[in-house]
Amino acid sequence: MASLDEQIDAFLRAIDLERGLSPNTVKAYAADLQGFANFAEEQGVTDADELDLELFRDWLWRASEIGAAPATIARRAASARSFTAWLQRRGYGPDAARRLKSPKTGRSLPRVVTSDGMHGIFDHLHALAAGSDPKALRDLAIIELLYASGIRVSECCSLDLGDLDFERRTLRVMGKGSKERVAPFGAPAAEALRDWIQRGRPALAKPRSGDALFLGVRGGRVDPRSIYELTRRELEAVPGSGPSGPHALRHTAATHLLDGGADLRSVQELLGHASLGTTQIYTHVSADRLKAAYQQAHPRA
Repeated sequence: MASLDEQIDAFLRAIDLERGLSPNTVKAYAADLQGFANFAEEQGVTDADELDLELFRDWLWRASEIGAAPATIARRAASARSFTAWLQRRGYGPDAARRLKSPKTGRSLPRVVTSDGMHGIFDHLHALAAGSDPKALRDLAIIELLYASGIRVSECCSLDLGDLDFERRTLRVMGKGSKERVAPFGAPAAEALRDWIQRGRPALAKPRSGDALFLGVRGGRVDPRSIYELTRRELEAVPGSGPSGPHALRHTAATHLLDGGADLRSVQELLGHASLGTTQIYTHVSADRLKAAYQQAHPRA
């Protein structure tokens, strides 16, 4: 399998020859995609078949954070979509950027759910799980774990039963670039996971389920689309704007940790960021929320 840099070079040659684009347009594609390749390498991703939507979103958010103009971000998103569509057509990798959208003008920070908002989500999920419906038990365990550990949706889907350590309340995660890390989870997540494993999972398990921790309704390993739908359903009921995918729970977990006094290095390790610069966006999220609270509450703000 060719490296990401090699695939980008091949794509640039293809659009130069096949589309007859102007030299300036090809140059812009090259600058955008080389910038993305550098960012991906920071995250431990060097192969085209490891690309996913979350990586592209993080790349655009990084650009927003350092002050890139909306037009620049929109162009980068278009470059990414063209590149991954080309990868898929030729069987070189997934069309990971197909659903990539440019951040709205004036919004550079990811969505963060308030503590009260998270309590409301969990109250709703607990009410649904009270009837012991297997899918409801699974959904509660998934949201608890995403919020508790800050793991990515792809990491959540790939978890096996053996990755959980209930005694230490930790899980083994295989992150980007096949880098393994250990992430903790709290007592509420542990309780939800036990209920799912003991009462929910057996009802959905089939011979083909293997050791997968979370299962779909047909018994196979749960797919990211199901988790996206779950988080969209839950997040649309709470105040806030911005993407309603599972990545919002990752942003929320990181921000709440920093608000509670966690240091940046610990949050970096928890999230599996190769670069501290990627984690630093959450310090701006916390500062943004603090400023909003100050302006609302202080008599001389």
